[in-house]
This record gives sequence, structure tokens and C-alpha cells, in this order.
Amino acid sequence: MVEETYLPLTLSVPDITDAEFQEFCEEYPDYFLEYSAEGELIIMPPTDPETGSANASFTSQLWVWNRSTGRGITTDATAGFILPNGARRSPDAAWISRERFQRGRSMCPEFIIELLSPFDRPKKLHLKMLEWMANGVELGWMINPRTQTVTIYRPGVEPEARSKITEIAGEGPVAGFVLDLASVWNPI
Repeated sequence: MVEETYLPLTLSVPDITDAEFQEFCEEYPDYFLEYSAEGELIIMPPTDPETGSANASFTSQLWVWNRSTGRGITTDATAGFILPNGARRSPDAAWISRERFQRGRSMCPEFIIELLSPFDRPKKLHLKMLEWMANGVELGWMINPRTQTVTIYRPGVEPEARSKITEIAGEGPVAGFVLDLASVWNPI
């Protein structure tokens, strides 16, 4: 059993199989687990209510937009993706086109949102965003509510940070989506 005060916890578990990863998930049902391409098993605690509220805000806004377009599906932080590099990752929110979704379980969403929570290490989350880009994400937003900054990730270019903004407009796969940041900056 892992003591929550030690989380997030990163363990070296090289060459894990799908079955072994599933066993870990079943052993720690109250935690979020991810697996990096480098063989790191990351065990994260449940988030705090403020972060959960911010997550719910942007996930629901993305879901409502997607529902109006009917072009794909939206997932929340409980959805995991097996990336082409072998990593098993879960973004805080994701959008996948119907065409890409129909390819099967091993896929990468076109758009993701990651929220920097009190448990996250900024450098680790930045590296995770770069991993998303290297595996097929076309647009990613890393949201830092403490600094009220959204860092935009696009393949092949340096990340772009925008601070103190009240909304951000999607582009590429999510053109037409506009995220209202008021409830992300002040979720309670």
C-alpha cells in the first residue's frame, strides 16, 4: 500500500505489459496511474476540490462545444490513452475526432488540456506536454491557475505562454472552441 503523503510517486517498472499495468490500476483504484515510455509508473493522488472544479469547468465546456459540432468525442481525466511510443497517459481533458477514435484503443487525441495542480511538478508536466506533441497531439494547452497562464503547445514550434487572459480560442482540430477561463481561474 502506498501512503498518500508520498504521492505523486514514480517507480521504475521497465517493459510493463498491458495486463501488468491493469493489475497496478486495480491495486490502486483510488489513484490515477500513468506509465511513461521510459518505464516510469506514476501514481498520483486524487486531486483537491479546487483543481477538480477547474477540471470540470473546462471539460464540460469542451463537451458542450463538441456536442454542438458532433465531430468527435470528449474525455475527462479518467480516460487513458496508449500512445505510439508505448506510454499510457491520461490528459485532464481531450478531444478526438470520430475518424481517429475509430482506429482503436492505441491512439492519441488531437487536442488535450492539462491543468497544473498543486501536486504537479511544472517541469514534469512540460515534458509530458512535449510527449503528447511527439505522439500526435495537434494542439495542447497547459493551464496554470496560480499564475493565470495558458501555455499553448503545437508540434514543431516552441510553446507560447499567454498570461492574464479571460478566454482562449481553439485552432486546428478544435477551431471554433472558445474556453472561458473565468471559472478556471476562480473555480470556487
